Amino acid sequence: MKIQSSFILYLIETNTKDMAEVTYFTQEGLDKLKEEVTHLKTVGRSSISKQIAEARDKGDLSENAEYDAAKEAQGLLELKIAKLEQVLGNARVIDESKIDNSKVLALSIVKIKNVKNGAEMTYQLVAEKEADLKSGKISIKSPIAQGLLGKSVGDKAEITVPNGTMEFEIIEISRI
Repeated sequence: MKIQSSFILYLIETNTKDMAEVTYFTQEGLDKLKEEVTHLKTVGRSSISKQIAEARDKGDLSENAEYDAAKEAQGLLELKIAKLEQVLGNARVIDESKIDNSKVLALSIVKIKNVKNGAEMTYQLVAEKEADLKSGKISIKSPIAQGLLGKSVGDKAEITVPNGTMEFEIIEISRI
C-alpha cells in the first residue's frame, strides 16, 4: 500500500504545474465540470467503497487481488477528483458581453473556409475540458485554434496540422 500512496502523491506533485494555470470556461462547461466532480465524490466514492468492503469480506488482505485492485481504483479516483478540483479552483467564466468580436478569442464561434477546397466549417474555441468535435467545439490549445487566435474577418491563417499545412480564411466571428 505504501508504494501506491507514494505513486499517487508523486502524480499529484508532478501534475501541479499543469493544473495551476487559469482555464476559461463557458458557464455551461463549468456547470458540467462541477457536476462531474459531484458525481465522482458521491457515486464514484460510494461504488469503490462497496468494492473494498466486498473484497475485505473475502478474507486475507495480504493475498487479495480484488482488494488491491479496489484500493488502487480508489487512489486513482481521488487523484482525478483532486485534479478536477484544482481546475475548478482556477476556472474563470468569461463575460461574453465584454469581449471584442473583431478578433478570434477564447469562446469565439469562428466560421472558416479551407482555401484549397472551399469547404466551410464552424468551430467554437473552448477550454480543453469542454472540447467536443461533434458539437463543433475545439480546444483553445488545438493547432487550428492556436492558428486562428487574434485573427480578424478576412484574415488568412496557415496552420500546421498532422496532415501538413492548411490555409484557412476567416469568414465570420461571433459569440454564443
